[in-house]
Amino acid sequence: MTSEVPVKVVIVGGVAGGMSAATRLRRLDEQAQIVVLERGAHVSYANCGLPYFLGGVIEERDALLVQTPEALRARFRIDVRVRSEAVAVDTAARTVTVRDLASGEEYTESYDRLVLSPGARPFVPELPGVERVFTLRDVSDTDRIAGELAAGARSAVVVGAGFIGVEAAENLRRRGLGVTLVELAGQVLPPLDAEMAAPLAAELRAGGVELALGTQLTEVRDGEVVLDDGRAVPADLVLMAIGVRPDVELARAAGLAIGPRGGITVDERGRTSDEAVYAVGDAAEKRDALSGESTLVPLANLANRHGRLVADAIAGRPVSARPATGTAVVQVFGLTAAATGWNEKRLRAAGRRYQALHLHPGSHAGYYPGASPIALKVLFDPDDLSILGAQAVGADGVDKRVDVLATAIAGGLTAPELADLELAYAPPYGSAKDPVNMAGMIAENLVTRTDRTVQWHELDAARAAGASLVDVRTAAEHARGAIPGAVNIPLDELRDRAAELPDGDLLVHCQVGLRGHTALRLLAGLGRDAANLDGGYATWSAGQAA
Repeated sequence: MTSEVPVKVVIVGGVAGGMSAATRLRRLDEQAQIVVLERGAHVSYANCGLPYFLGGVIEERDALLVQTPEALRARFRIDVRVRSEAVAVDTAARTVTVRDLASGEEYTESYDRLVLSPGARPFVPELPGVERVFTLRDVSDTDRIAGELAAGARSAVVVGAGFIGVEAAENLRRRGLGVTLVELAGQVLPPLDAEMAAPLAAELRAGGVELALGTQLTEVRDGEVVLDDGRAVPADLVLMAIGVRPDVELARAAGLAIGPRGGITVDERGRTSDEAVYAVGDAAEKRDALSGESTLVPLANLANRHGRLVADAIAGRPVSARPATGTAVVQVFGLTAAATGWNEKRLRAAGRRYQALHLHPGSHAGYYPGASPIALKVLFDPDDLSILGAQAVGADGVDKRVDVLATAIAGGLTAPELADLELAYAPPYGSAKDPVNMAGMIAENLVTRTDRTVQWHELDAARAAGASLVDVRTAAEHARGAIPGAVNIPLDELRDRAAELPDGDLLVHCQVGLRGHTALRLLAGLGRDAANLDGGYATWSAGQAA
């Protein structure tokens, strides 16, 4: 597309959303005048790579810089102005007031279309000594932290055990610092359910990271922090990573609508309440794929997608943003955790009906060397069978399975239909029954009442109601670790020893759920009512560690 009358587009903020919009628009319209205003010193950088530079995994700082203003001018003829802050927008006059941060001078820039991509600001609570705290938002933040490391910092406290906090804690530990990770919630990675997060907490501890869960900072001192339980923890460096808030000050002052989650309200084309102004990235609200309600999803992939979408909209192309599932992945030393959609905590809090299933398959065929277990959890609607969310943890193959499940959600597949997905298979990469297929088979069994399960957190109540628990693992497995009070009758002996079973309702379990399902079907054939402990002993023990 080429404009008959060249359109002037001003973009406030670079990085993922702003630069995606700028470069896409240039590819669509050679004549457009494109101006990018970035208040920071760098307009295009890999912000997701910042923790890994601190840890030395990314060795060269310049590797973080994706594009420079000079390169963008040469290739795309984009007027990029760093250290230039947009301080006001006049939507009636269609102008932006810009402050040159080097000189302090202000000037006015006109626009035909305006794209706001200011991102989000790290949230830093008011507390004594907060001026000593660092955040990790951009390359300049990284430079300041790197300066502290070079000056001899030997201990660090990271506040917030979300994705960024966990990445920062791991990488500071890789640098040899003593690291304490502080989290107000009772678990690491609150976006995961407790039993899924437990192995990651164990991995952090095994990597030398001290965990202070269910607590918070009350004071930052020189060389230490004080927690609300009175403990003083060594801290040459304090990094705050407890979340971000959409940067909407400019939009609010301009009279643009702010949504219920505190972000800029946009329609399916990325347009704000003013027809000439668009918003993308962490500052803009998205539409949740499950509820259809407004949500905030501060992820770079969405910022890139929506930057491209807004460029298409400005160029006159028909576009509509897909709802967001919030698919994310994180590395925790030797483990990977990934999630998409809603977790069980959120579904329960919303009062939404759901069915949970857990499985613990191998990352690839067990007979091929190097296979490792994956803990996979899928949540689906028991009425329309739609997939509501999924989580996975393991050493290998986790991202692949969650990406497949995120795609299935986007494609509207039901949980039982996962069983029939045709996925790439060879022994080094998977099994003939992929973990995603197996999740679909379990869902189908639940839907058809071929299987009936209880969750790990429901077990005590079921037993209190009179059900007896039968462990169908081998005697050796039972001896290595057992649920207190369980009667051990191995699956292969169950037919011959059926007379030994307690009267009344039965709960059966194995290590991961598969033998438990076989036992349930065997008992059904013998006229006994039973339910299977979902995910078996592996899921129950993870829940106990949570």
